[in-house]
Amino acid sequence: MNGTAEQHAIAVARALVMDAVQQAGNGHPGAAISLAPTAYALWTHTLRFDPDHPDWPNRDRFVLSNGHASALLYSVLHLTGYDLGMGDLKQLRQFGSRTPAHPEYRLTVGVDTTTGPLGQGVATAVGMAIGERYLEQQFAGYPGLVDFRTWSIVGDGCLEEGLSSEACSLAGHLGLGKLNVIYDDNEISIDGETNLAFSEDVRERFESYGWQVLEVADGNDGEALRASFDVAKAEVQRPSLIIVRTAIAYGAPKLQGSAATHGSPLGAEEIRGAKQFYGLDPDQDFAVSDEDYQQWRAAVDSHRAEYQDWLEIERQMLDGGRKDAAMWQRLRDQSTPDGALDAVRQAGAALSGDYPVRQMSGFVLQTVADRFSEVIGGSADLTGPTNSQIDGAEVFTREHAGRQIHFGIREHVMAAAGNGLALLGLRPFVATFLAFSDYQRPAIRLAALMGLPTTFVLTHDAITATGDGPTHQPVEQLISLRAMPNINVWRPGTGAEVGAAWASALEQAVTPTALCLSRSTVLAEVGSDKADDAARGGYVLSEAAAGKPEAVIIATGSEIGISLEAQRMLAEQGVNARVVSLPCWEVFEQQDVAYKDGVLPGGIPRVSVEAGSALGWCRYVAPNGSSVAIDTFGACGQGDDVMAHFGFTAANVADHVLTALR
Repeated sequence: MNGTAEQHAIAVARALVMDAVQQAGNGHPGAAISLAPTAYALWTHTLRFDPDHPDWPNRDRFVLSNGHASALLYSVLHLTGYDLGMGDLKQLRQFGSRTPAHPEYRLTVGVDTTTGPLGQGVATAVGMAIGERYLEQQFAGYPGLVDFRTWSIVGDGCLEEGLSSEACSLAGHLGLGKLNVIYDDNEISIDGETNLAFSEDVRERFESYGWQVLEVADGNDGEALRASFDVAKAEVQRPSLIIVRTAIAYGAPKLQGSAATHGSPLGAEEIRGAKQFYGLDPDQDFAVSDEDYQQWRAAVDSHRAEYQDWLEIERQMLDGGRKDAAMWQRLRDQSTPDGALDAVRQAGAALSGDYPVRQMSGFVLQTVADRFSEVIGGSADLTGPTNSQIDGAEVFTREHAGRQIHFGIREHVMAAAGNGLALLGLRPFVATFLAFSDYQRPAIRLAALMGLPTTFVLTHDAITATGDGPTHQPVEQLISLRAMPNINVWRPGTGAEVGAAWASALEQAVTPTALCLSRSTVLAEVGSDKADDAARGGYVLSEAAAGKPEAVIIATGSEIGISLEAQRMLAEQGVNARVVSLPCWEVFEQQDVAYKDGVLPGGIPRVSVEAGSALGWCRYVAPNGSSVAIDTFGACGQGDDVMAHFGFTAANVADHVLTALR
């Protein structure tokens, strides 16, 4: 690096990484050490941020996609003035600390997204870049209000994960010129040199995606790093990849270039040698001088001035545009327009006629889109089948940032990009078939972990997706989603429940929602007067005909119809059965005990009816009930034939109730 003060500041960052990982007793120092010059060039020359206002909406976003190098990010945040003290660095990877093993959104100031599962970070960054384009266009009347870049560092592991191919292909197609990705090309993985399994030409790969590709031959060359960042910023039509050649654990006398440094502390002797190589005192740990802080914070005052200038732009917008100001406030605090949630609920309850549940959702989505300009999304090449088209919406293209996104057949990046949109305060929805939620699961899990209100629209939710056979028929997906913490899984079966599900998704601030929607037709008018009850996640859909119920049938989604028919059949035999609709377990469990006991009284048998796995239903039907469910894979055939084969008939439901009563 040029200049001894600069070299010393970078060396201090490397030493903080080594010391923190050594004290923790475990961690990933290698990449973090070698990337210190890249981080220095980025934070002191290129990145726009204000450590005093870490939530500044117009700050540049930074995503450490190779999140195992977290010790570098924490050290840089500390050195550049964020509220992250030396004590936090000393608590790296410890229980309850603000410096966990991988960066966690909401936990650590300055962390823009949770990363760790490789490839997720860069895919989320693509969503951030999409969101920036959309918001910049929405607030075009106030130049400079939204005008930021998204920077991401990736490693070999990120590029090996298939998700990065989806993400970077989409980014190139959409011409996301404000997305810049730095590739740490150190040729080392956990098992050894990357050529054990990775030998592609990364430059040609990204050029084929439509990216600008730049190269820095020496990751210690500060001038070359800064120059490449400037060239990347100047390109506005294409995303940019900057390939930076580094040596893992640079400066370690015996371990530089070794795979052993990827995931293990260097050891005291090696750290002493590295510090001597850097020109540091080997007897000092966690040592930073005032001059080093000044070097790292050289650009902070100018960023603070930029923040103050930006506040004036925001003030003009808030004073001059009532509609814009209202949307802006909702983006900031995750609020909803006055009366919007009631309108969404009523849009569902007002549906008349017989419609497939997925089509009811499409109708409600129009009301959602009319009321929420921050709602943006689309599907993985399934816009028609998932009813995820916003009527009249413009498409997001290279030339125009519309709110209807065609993600192509890229379910995984669609979900991760949805999270990137949510991180900007937008209200994203992403749609595919429920069976293909398996492709999305890592991103859904991160949405739940980060507390993002992403809405996952998942149609064709049962073996009623008969025409396509068992490959497209979800069985275990419902319960697998319900097993995940902090996600509301809705399986509505009436118009009122569809409206309640969408309203619930939109009122969440820190919880994602999965809307599992059937292609089967359900009587829309059933339960149309129960919109308020449906919003509670579970309710009495049809009371026993003659007084106190002797049994309870609990149904979700498309199985409501056969459950109501079973209730009628039982009544003809003198058995009083109540039908309870339970579209969302998680919301139902949030109700008070008295309400839940009123809906599901104890002491009488309960039978659940759902065209999915029986796993989990024991919480509602034990000890004296049973489940009409499917615990095998489905089959191809006509809908009624397949459903009957697996026992989803009114007669079989009634038999289960009678057996439980014996």
